[in-house]
Amino acid sequence: MKILMVLTSHDQLGDTGRKTGFWLEEFAAPYFVFRDAGVDITLASPKGGQPPLDPKSNEPGFQTDETRRFEADPAAKAALANTLRLSEIRAADYDSVFFPGGHGPLWDLTNDRHALSLIEDMFSAGKPVALVCHAPGILMNVKTPDGKPIVSGRKVTGFTNSEEDAVHLIDVVPYLLEDELRDQGAKFSSVADWGVYVVQDGLLITGQNPASSKEGARTLLAALRKQAAA
Repeated sequence: MKILMVLTSHDQLGDTGRKTGFWLEEFAAPYFVFRDAGVDITLASPKGGQPPLDPKSNEPGFQTDETRRFEADPAAKAALANTLRLSEIRAADYDSVFFPGGHGPLWDLTNDRHALSLIEDMFSAGKPVALVCHAPGILMNVKTPDGKPIVSGRKVTGFTNSEEDAVHLIDVVPYLLEDELRDQGAKFSSVADWGVYVVQDGLLITGQNPASSKEGARTLLAALRKQAAA
């Protein structure tokens, strides 16, 4: 089983002068779910190499068992430091793709043609796609073969407006993903802020926030195993 994980290369939090990137828990928790299951994992990002880590995600208050495990794992850290360029990736080489969030994807992956085509190709090939937290925002520019929004009529979740407000970034982010997905006809749902919540609609799996990343990965694995057994 081969799973591709795609991370952001964007490190600037709008015009604030602060750094952003990917959220560590949203990478580390799924990474170890996959690795512990014997999955062949490939890591990619738009620029390749070391993706930028949102420094806030590694502050003591946001550390988890999985982030601490990552920090103590030289092999995992080496893999992250050497992501492939997204332009080199072919959907045909993988069984699925998982997008960790963090605020970075709102700026680069949302508009990255390679990321959008990758998702479109995965769906066309009948392969599941999973995105957590801010990463579901990427879906706003993904189209069906007939040019319609991929999320139209689909059940999805993602980082909510209220969660964005709670981190005081409503006026910093380039868009609010909950609003954008609703505007495209998505059936957006959520639970209370920071609760674990994963939605699966056919091949599409979305998780609401960092706490949902491990369950999102488990849901993706279950979908892949179901396909393999069919």
